Amino acid sequence: MSQKGEAVEKKVRSFSAEFCELIGELRDHKDYVRLKDYIQHGNISTYTHCLRVAKRSFDLARKLGIRINEKEMLKGAMLHDYFLYDWHDHGDKLHGYHHPHIALKNARRDFGLTEREQNIIQSHMWPLTITHLPRCREAVIVCIADKICSIEETFKKDLRRLKELNI
Repeated sequence: MSQKGEAVEKKVRSFSAEFCELIGELRDHKDYVRLKDYIQHGNISTYTHCLRVAKRSFDLARKLGIRINEKEMLKGAMLHDYFLYDWHDHGDKLHGYHHPHIALKNARRDFGLTEREQNIIQSHMWPLTITHLPRCREAVIVCIADKICSIEETFKKDLRRLKELNI
C-alpha cells in the first residue's frame, strides 16, 4: 500500500466505530477501491474525497440533530462521484454537469440503490445541475458537505496560508 493509502486507512481507523460500520462494506468493495486510482481535487483521490464527504455529512447531520436515514445518506455520499475515470484526462469540458448521471449509472449497476440514494447521487451538484434538485434531507446534507469538502481540497494551501496570517 502506498504512503497515501496508508494515511487514508489511518484516518479511517480514527473515525467512530459506528461510522466505519455504516460504510465498511462499501469502502472495501473490489470495484469501489478503484476510486483510489483517480484524482479528484489537487492531490486528493476520488476515494478520499468521497470518504470525506461521507464523514462530513455524518457529522453535520449529527451536530444539527437532523433526523435522517444514515445508512442511505452514507451510501449516497460514498457513491456520489463513482464515475470511474480521471476527469482531468477525460476531455469532457462539461464534467460538472455530466458526472452525476455517470456516477448514478455505475452505482446502480454495481451496488443497487434506493430512490433516496439515487437522489443523493444525482443531485449532489445542485444548483449547477439545476433540473436535479435534492428531494430529501440526506441529499441536501450531502450536497452541502460536497461543496465544503471540494473547497477545502481545492484551496487547501490557500486556506492554510490565510489561517497563518490570521485572516
